[in-house]
Amino acid sequence: MMIDTLRVGLRDRKRLEEMARVASRYGLGLLLARLGLEKAAIGDGAGEEGALPLPRRTRLALEELGPTFIKLGQILATRGDLLPPDWVAELEQLHSSAPTLPFEALRPDLEEALGQSPEEAFASVDPVPLAAASMAQVHRATLADGTAVVLKVRRPGIRPRIEADLRLIVQLAALAERANAEVRRFAPTALARQLRAALLEELDFAHEGRNADRLRADFAAEPRVVVPAIHWEWTSETLLVMDHVEGVRPRSAADLAAAGIDPQAIARLGADMVLEMVLVNGRFHADPHPGNLLCLPGDRLALLDLGSVGTVSPRRREEFLRFVQALGTGDPGQLAEVLGAWSAGSGAEPTRIEAAAERLTARHGGPQARLILADLVRDILAVLREEQLTLPPDLLLIFRALVTMDGVLLAIAPEFELGEAMRRALLRMARHRLSPEQWQPVLQGVAWELASAGQDAPRLIRAALRKLEAPPPAPAAPDPAPLVRALHRLALAVLAGAALVAGTLLLR
Repeated sequence: MMIDTLRVGLRDRKRLEEMARVASRYGLGLLLARLGLEKAAIGDGAGEEGALPLPRRTRLALEELGPTFIKLGQILATRGDLLPPDWVAELEQLHSSAPTLPFEALRPDLEEALGQSPEEAFASVDPVPLAAASMAQVHRATLADGTAVVLKVRRPGIRPRIEADLRLIVQLAALAERANAEVRRFAPTALARQLRAALLEELDFAHEGRNADRLRADFAAEPRVVVPAIHWEWTSETLLVMDHVEGVRPRSAADLAAAGIDPQAIARLGADMVLEMVLVNGRFHADPHPGNLLCLPGDRLALLDLGSVGTVSPRRREEFLRFVQALGTGDPGQLAEVLGAWSAGSGAEPTRIEAAAERLTARHGGPQARLILADLVRDILAVLREEQLTLPPDLLLIFRALVTMDGVLLAIAPEFELGEAMRRALLRMARHRLSPEQWQPVLQGVAWELASAGQDAPRLIRAALRKLEAPPPAPAAPDPAPLVRALHRLALAVLAGAALVAGTLLLR
């Protein structure tokens, strides 16, 4: 461990010194000391920044350190089960805006990605950026056939910088985990692995393109959900080329109404869309804030910026459904089972899990309770934090996506309730699972197995008859077990044949 730390420190010494200077300027020495990283700080800031509240100073320092630390803060903002509300509220304000670069600064990387000059590849390219973030810059362009597209170009030199940050964060996380028992509850090394996986995915713009294709396929039967088409002949790890979409950000009902778009229709569509992604498709936009959504004429909704897409395993979907059902019925026992599954491996005491379940059902459970998602999630995280329980990162990502979308819907339709939409989604799923289309493959499999067993019936009957006709061995008493087993198999074969006939009639 010490050798690895020294190696990383020497390799990335300049970046480590820069991190230490920023931490010092924002007066984060005490915070680093609490994490067991006091050696990483250079004194404590005494400027204007040092007088700000600690959560705000931390957020400003993360923004100044760039995309790696912004992403770290955004991940921490989902950990309301670990951090108090003032920290979560501050970290949720993290944004990745950055100064724009002159187009000529992007040209060498753009030409390398295209294999030719942008003027040769496209009919036109606007050198004035449409948007700029810490990882990429976006420009309008036009294809030879007149299609309007946008070019998302990765910033030059950003990958080596992020890789250096990740090496340092992994080492600092390991040191903090060893030095401080309180910090171990945050599982910093696991957090560092999550950060690394998320950032490396977002750095690869081809991965974002594949996410877009998958989500577009998921909503192929829903024309009101729009995912811009990717132009793969130009797309690579450092460049994403996709259709340009014009629309209105879902920030207020007045803005939508002025564009001829129905806010209520968008709210219903947004709720159905996010629940379909989480509960049915198992793949969802992890950050559906207004900057990543566009409302289009015809009451349609477009999804943008798909670098961060979460997945939901079938098991997690089942657990989430049981969680909602337990709250709906007000059953603390069922809720405790779900919370226990979510806290498995964390060393949580059963009594704490039961206490958390009872508190949550008392506040939010029961058939008459109104399910206000933002309040529910906030309360869940507070209760889990007080009871020293933790939730899996993928589940927190689901909660964050649902709460983010809930906030968007409330901004354009204040009376809309995502909880009611969730109950409707559960009923649709129940009907879907009980439909003949869902049961037909199961029945076909059962019929196939029964048919295979039925084919053995003649052989089993002959074997049983031979056993019955054979004289008993002497002088020992005959062992009835083989005959009994043969008769049992004969009975099963007869039942199998009957079931096969019934199954065939049912399938017809």
